[in-house]
Amino acid sequence: MNQKLAIWWMRRDLRLTDVCALQSAMEQGSVLPLFIFDTQILDKLENKRDRRVQFIHSTLTGLKERLEKDGTTLLVKHGDPGTVWRELVRELPISSVHYARDHEPYGLRRDETVRTFLKENGIAVSEVKDISVFERDEVVKDDGKPYTVYTPYMRRWRALFEPAQLAACRKPQRPEWWLTDPVPMPSMEQLGFEVTDHLGLEPSIDQGLLSNYHRTRELPGINGTSRLGVHLRFGTISVREVMCTAMELNEKFVNELIWREFYMSILYHFPHVVTRSFRPEYDSIPWRNDEAEFQAWCGGRTGYPLVDAGMRELEATGYMHNRVRMVVASFLTKHLLIDWRWGEAWFAARLLDYELSSNNGGWQWAAGSGCDAAPYFRVFNPTLQLDRFDPDLRYVRKWVPEYGTSEYPPPVVDHPQARKRAISTYQSALKGNVQRTDARAGTLF
Repeated sequence: MNQKLAIWWMRRDLRLTDVCALQSAMEQGSVLPLFIFDTQILDKLENKRDRRVQFIHSTLTGLKERLEKDGTTLLVKHGDPGTVWRELVRELPISSVHYARDHEPYGLRRDETVRTFLKENGIAVSEVKDISVFERDEVVKDDGKPYTVYTPYMRRWRALFEPAQLAACRKPQRPEWWLTDPVPMPSMEQLGFEVTDHLGLEPSIDQGLLSNYHRTRELPGINGTSRLGVHLRFGTISVREVMCTAMELNEKFVNELIWREFYMSILYHFPHVVTRSFRPEYDSIPWRNDEAEFQAWCGGRTGYPLVDAGMRELEATGYMHNRVRMVVASFLTKHLLIDWRWGEAWFAARLLDYELSSNNGGWQWAAGSGCDAAPYFRVFNPTLQLDRFDPDLRYVRKWVPEYGTSEYPPPVVDHPQARKRAISTYQSALKGNVQRTDARAGTLF
């Protein structure tokens, strides 16, 4: 066995194939995988039946069992990463640490602290790209500035792309594992969480579905989307594998994957979007923030069936169809004039596939405050959206069975009046800062 111990610090690469950090570690020594249940993150989760924690725990349990068949183990720790690393450096003969780069503000701060500590202790650190095809400053304008509009970003992304990038870490060599006895893994209870059903799907690509994605993606009543979001979020499937298949089968799905990387770029270059509007003038909007109306939205009792179906699906499963996410976000920010941050936080606490960059980007798009956002005067008509995308009420009947009966509540607001109020409120707050008309709005709004 190689006497150099290379730690593969798993974060968003919870798999054993096509892993760039693992490949890097293999080149430096015998590999010991490590995952840290970060209390800086877990302590902020109010729901102790969080499906995402269960998803991660179940995934790690399966990986640990597979690794122990090879004579090694998966080292799973629970605590503050800085404290955990100080303990590990004292206990193990670590020569190098390998992990995939993050793009979120907390992850960047955490990694800077850990990297500094490791280097001070003579341990080599290797940071690699893994969660996206392009990252950080790789897709920028000629002057080095980041793109803030999707279409030119997408064009530059495609111009820079080379097929070899999808095979960069897909080498088949078997790692030389650091041989060690199995190490107990913290239980859900020890992590401070209850066991729950995470309702996650297997990390597999349905090629038949993907081939028809452009035809089925907008229809919430059928199985027409990939459901790969949670697997890309936690790395139970490689983005290179997904992109490779998408490029063979469906260009529309490729564009959706590029949208994901666009929002990652926005968050990395403009971290203020976490708490403030991308467009500063939108922070002057006088939100109504009616608590009763917000609770009606949260509970799926707005009297608009497509909105209510989406909110109930989210609460029951941790998932919401993408078209419906746009409808419910527009309804909250425009019809109810409730701060987009309220809705973003509600989604962040419940979405199994929650990813800060995409969630923030989507909410600011709906509110009009983000980069490349919907114009402030674009207000989704939830009734027309229902007629177009769920005309047979298959989705609504599943999640709002009382629709059409006396038990279903009346609308909390009147659409024409709410639309007029939203446009007037935005106009007054923005004054001269108006956005151009989007000719693509058509009859959807």
